[in-house]
Amino acid sequence: METIMSILIGVLFAIGTYLVLTKSLLRIILGTSVISHGVNLLILIMGGVKTGGPPLLGLDALSFTDALPQALILTAIVISFATTALFLVLSYRAYKVLGTDDTEQMRGNENE
Repeated sequence: METIMSILIGVLFAIGTYLVLTKSLLRIILGTSVISHGVNLLILIMGGVKTGGPPLLGLDALSFTDALPQALILTAIVISFATTALFLVLSYRAYKVLGTDDTEQMRGNENE
C-alpha cells in the first residue's frame, strides 16, 4: 500500500511542478494546490499505514494508531484552502486590472 501511495505522491508532485512552471497564473495556483495535496499524502504515509484501535483510555487494544499525522493533515488542509482562496482573489484582481493572466504580459516586455 505504501508503494502505491508513494507513486501517487510522485505523480502529484510531477503534475504540480509542471503546472507551477507554466505562464498562466491560474495554472500556477492549481499547481500549488496539487502539490499541497501531495504533501498531505506524504505526511499520511510517513505516519505509517497501520491497523489498530483509537488511542483512547480504557481500551484493551494491542496496537494503537497515531493521531498526530491526521491532526497535522487537517491543519494543512485548512491552511492550503486559505492560501488557495487568497491566491485566487489576488489573481482575479490582477486579471481585472491588467486584463491578462499571462505572467509574461504582466511583467511587461523588457526588450522594448
